[in-house]
Amino acid sequence: MTVRVVLVDDQFVVRAGFRAILESEEDIEVVGEAGDGRSGVHTARRERPDVVLMDVRMPDVDGLEATRQLAGPDVDEPINVLVVTTFDLDEYVFAALRAGASGFLLKDLEPDDLIEAVRVVARGDGLVSPAVTRRLIAEFARGSAPPVEDPPGLDKLTEREREILELLAHGLSNAEIAERLYVGAATVKTHVANILMKLHLRDRVQAVVFAYEHGIVRPAGGAR
Repeated sequence: MTVRVVLVDDQFVVRAGFRAILESEEDIEVVGEAGDGRSGVHTARRERPDVVLMDVRMPDVDGLEATRQLAGPDVDEPINVLVVTTFDLDEYVFAALRAGASGFLLKDLEPDDLIEAVRVVARGDGLVSPAVTRRLIAEFARGSAPPVEDPPGLDKLTEREREILELLAHGLSNAEIAERLYVGAATVKTHVANILMKLHLRDRVQAVVFAYEHGIVRPAGGAR
């Protein structure tokens, strides 16, 4: 199955570089490009790609607003957006994730990491790099987002699902969670799917944000 990608970045050389990297793989095809957010939204809606690689700072409509229009909570048929930017400022990280992005990466990543990220997001699995997870922890440690005491759907989780949600929020992969809990990776994958369904979340990125916003995980490492 071919992964279809749209590139949205105001720098032609960046788009050309991403295209060369991605199309070196037989299972990835770039089906559209745009140099600003407004055109990017139009192109993505027309092409319905598996993944949109989205820059943040662009003319007309920026990448955060474009992400919201393509993947926000009010979008009936969201498109997977992977934000890839030069800027790792907190305001961009959190705004991108809350706008509905399925991942946030910096442009200094290795080509193989970009390729793998596109494949991960195309599968419907959100992706947050360990560096971004650490920034989430630091941000909520500063108390910028007061927790909601009774988040909707939390009471539907089993004790095991709650435990796995906490480990997700600390940035552990399914394999790492499986090792920690002495269960199979397939079992963890099933639990994660149940967590997302019960909490009405699209992917593990939203699960991480949910856990910190609602105080399920404390930045120091403890659950409430």
